Amino acid sequence: MAPSLLDVQPTAPHERSSGHTSVDKKIFPDGIKTSGQHPPIYELLRPYSDFPKEITGETVWKAEDYANSPERWVHVLNDQELNELSLVADEFIADNTPLTGISKDNFHLPKLSTLLTAIRAKIINGRGFILFKGFPVEKWGLHKSAVAYLGMGTYLGYFVSQNGRGHVLGHVKDLGEDPKQIDKVRIYRTTARQFFHADDSDIVGLLCIARALEGGESDIVSSHHVWNTLQKERPDVAETLAKPIWYFDRKGETSVDEEPYIRTSVFYLEKGANGRVYSKWDPYYIKSLDRFMNAGVIPHLSPEQVEAAKVLEETCHRLRLHMILEVGDIQFLSNEHVLHARTAYKDHAPPIPRRHLMRLWLATPESEGGWRLPFHDSAQKKRGGIQVNNQPPVCPLDAE
Repeated sequence: MAPSLLDVQPTAPHERSSGHTSVDKKIFPDGIKTSGQHPPIYELLRPYSDFPKEITGETVWKAEDYANSPERWVHVLNDQELNELSLVADEFIADNTPLTGISKDNFHLPKLSTLLTAIRAKIINGRGFILFKGFPVEKWGLHKSAVAYLGMGTYLGYFVSQNGRGHVLGHVKDLGEDPKQIDKVRIYRTTARQFFHADDSDIVGLLCIARALEGGESDIVSSHHVWNTLQKERPDVAETLAKPIWYFDRKGETSVDEEPYIRTSVFYLEKGANGRVYSKWDPYYIKSLDRFMNAGVIPHLSPEQVEAAKVLEETCHRLRLHMILEVGDIQFLSNEHVLHARTAYKDHAPPIPRRHLMRLWLATPESEGGWRLPFHDSAQKKRGGIQVNNQPPVCPLDAE
């Protein structure tokens, strides 16, 4: 018989650890290793009765607030900004510093940094998204584009690894993998639809290098607007989503002594008084757990959980803001209070390049204004992400 969701869980790896250890700067150039995926500190999770029945403020927005007002959320990079980026990127390349070693300290943007700092605040505490246009990827090519893009990212957060191979520069591109093998395959490496989800970082960035022939379009939604809507329409679903009864697959991207899945909530509160509602969700990481459920290692989803997952996706889809990323567009999103999705797509036939997005996962620790998350690594600079043992960070210029 499958164990109860209320049974005592195994001791989490971080609870067995003796603490932080120094890292080899030859492996981790900035001296910081991605923290990786961890279960929450269960004692810090709050009951549904503590959650707000209505969230207010800038993080609550509706699609109609922005759909016909691109000037509110789109910034077209001007010549002065592009010239500054170009000059600093050229200098960085000339210095032969590895891409994994890029930081604000060696990528100075005296003018653009002011804009990026303001945008960072909007992503963390405001509407949670921005779209840059006019990034000259075709003129600059993959290497210089990657350098300039990473350089911009250093002003928003710290790069964290996005997979077990240590990619801190990721590539959303079809590699011909089977999306039906969801216990092994990451969906971003296929053409399949991505349902509404949040990544394992505080901020996600996407730079469009090449568009698909059809599809591959972006949808985002305020998870705080979703929460308010559920409170009005389906408070039972909201309560189910706020319980730490949800298991998320790790798809084999684990270090020694780590569990192959994590038990957590979909919605939970920050630490401390007046904690904001945080969302952590990806249905593909739920659907891929059959191998553990069928073996009786973890419980099957209850009818209430199946219904909650269905209602959550339908609500996100109904409230979504739709956008199309053109070549040279950069989208930065909060993973705290924005959920995002992608439509399925079909690529061009060769020799036209396949759809290709460069991806960043960025951490914003609470010590630097980030959200106060109920995880043991909340104050660490490179909290979250995916770290397997001492796999070093790498910055491939294309998908691999």
